[in-house]
Amino acid sequence: MTVIVVSGTGTEIGKTVVTAAVAAVATAAGRSVAVLKPAQTGVGPDERGDADEVVRLSGAVASAELGRFPEPLAPGTAARRAGLAPVGPREVAEAARELAAEHDLVLVEGAGGLLVRFDEEGGTLADAAALLGAPVLVVAQAGLGTLNSVTLTAEALRARGIEQLGVVVGSWPDAPDLAERCNLGDLPEAAGAPLLGAVPQGSGALDPAEFRAAAGGWLAPELGGTWDAEAFAGAHAAPVSVG
Repeated sequence: MTVIVVSGTGTEIGKTVVTAAVAAVATAAGRSVAVLKPAQTGVGPDERGDADEVVRLSGAVASAELGRFPEPLAPGTAARRAGLAPVGPREVAEAARELAAEHDLVLVEGAGGLLVRFDEEGGTLADAAALLGAPVLVVAQAGLGTLNSVTLTAEALRARGIEQLGVVVGSWPDAPDLAERCNLGDLPEAAGAPLLGAVPQGSGALDPAEFRAAAGGWLAPELGGTWDAEAFAGAHAAPVSVG
């Protein structure tokens, strides 16, 4: 596959770090990787954005950002309040195709969830994925409430005929609670797609060299890594209730 769209079930759940991990594994395998951030919100003109962070952590060779809006809001709202032109799905698809013509892999990192509005016409990341015919990798939280949001995201993808690659837990805690441990087994059923990784909490703070060396161990073979979902779930299995 040439383009992967990385979406989440919400905001601040680890999309950027997961994108960086996928990019790091692909780059280590000798693939040229480009990262596309359609709409960056909540960041000033001279600040580092998510695409910059992916490149810093992963060593990916290229990045592009189509729009930047200073307030930390949904892209369509942030663009309107800033008096700037929004970024629509067709622009995203066109930019991704251009990058794909020159790179082995293009990772398109969304903002917030799958159906967050990009523009006044209601365009979304899902629309961009449909235009590209690209699969979507869903980044999810580990804890309570994640099964509902993963199920809703999966239903939205199926309704649009968009392939879901699978789910990656964006921030796996050092000391998982009962809900987090149970969710490891329940997430694939909720998504109707495999669990493809779990990135340890705080991984984005690692030195880039450490991050790149470890990334393959966080992701399943489908994403180029060595992570084993069954073994991981077994190691973190919740205790059986006795009544």
